[in-house]
Amino acid sequence: MPARRSLPLVELFRTAPAKSFLLTVGPLALALGQLANAALTDFSPILAVGFAAVMVAFAVVATRHHAAEVRLERLEGSLSWDDATPTAGELSD
Repeated sequence: MPARRSLPLVELFRTAPAKSFLLTVGPLALALGQLANAALTDFSPILAVGFAAVMVAFAVVATRHHAAEVRLERLEGSLSWDDATPTAGELSD
């Protein structure tokens, strides 16, 4: 079984910069913003830390899913259907 190689984060940003930014940086910015909001106001720190943990987990899962999509698109693009289709001469043999 071949070793699984994950796409580096830089390559994901090169392939689809807007989607990569929204899935990676967006949730992390929301988590940091909520933690800062809890520190500056009398908001419950337990809820803020819980929200931040959920957002970080979402960013990890969403980024891994996006990397899988990019790998699948690259794999499907590398297939050549013309080479895989047998010709009439090959079918008669």
